Amino acid sequence: MDQQRYEDLKLGERGAIVSIIAYIILSGLKLLIGVVAGSEALRADGLNNATDIVASIAVLIGLRLAQKPADSDHPYGHWKSETIASLIASFIMMAVGLQVLYEAVTKMTHAGGEAPDLIAAWTGIVCAAVMFAVYRYNKRLATRIKSQAVMAAAKDNLSDAIVSIGTVVGIIGSQFRLPWLDPLAAIAVGIVICRTAWEIFREASHHLSDGFNEETIESFKQVVLDVDGVEGVKNIRARSYGSNAVVDVILFIDADLGFQQAHDVATKVEEALKSSSDEVYEVHVHYEPYDVANQ
Repeated sequence: MDQQRYEDLKLGERGAIVSIIAYIILSGLKLLIGVVAGSEALRADGLNNATDIVASIAVLIGLRLAQKPADSDHPYGHWKSETIASLIASFIMMAVGLQVLYEAVTKMTHAGGEAPDLIAAWTGIVCAAVMFAVYRYNKRLATRIKSQAVMAAAKDNLSDAIVSIGTVVGIIGSQFRLPWLDPLAAIAVGIVICRTAWEIFREASHHLSDGFNEETIESFKQVVLDVDGVEGVKNIRARSYGSNAVVDVILFIDADLGFQQAHDVATKVEEALKSSSDEVYEVHVHYEPYDVANQ
């Protein structure tokens, strides 16, 4: 089980590396064409991609740290490094989103100037298509290996594809003497970036504060109750470590069972929970005698 999870993290590194390579190439292209074609929107989009390189590197570092085995300081392992990487990515995305909003509002009151060359629009279209392809790749990879960090990277990829589309709309709009369309599109783009950043932050902070889905807890409880020898569940809790879940359960068993029999029931509960979901990494079982008072 451990080996498979470590292999999944190694596979997740590919998603971060693909994002980094894409951002390096696209940011350089956008900055170059933006200057040559006289497009401030495309140049700003290139700077946005340059900051995304930092976010993708943070995800890559988080995935690598998560692969470190448990030690004296981290007895449960370093799995949460993946979630911390998602949190850092959300901060960077929010900063970029707020910057885009600020600059867009500022330019809204100073809209005008010479329209950029249409090569800037074509560059934006190509870059948007590339980023959407990277998004699809990372989303499939994140779903396959159940990685929060890679999914955060995928959402960032999608927001960048939308940013490029917004840039194209603004550039084309300027060709029809609609200079205000550029900053208006940028405002919409900034809102999308900030919203995506908030969603990633909310999910990452939920996991880091030991939050857990209530419906999943109930499904775990039903798995325990279906195990032969379990008379009831006194308490069941779970917490996340990266893409893994650690479950703590206190169950009731027949007071007349011997020590070995009671231990066998606990072992069955552990095996049943691990078999019920790939998410369950470790299970801690405590059992108490069941009698009429516990009914």
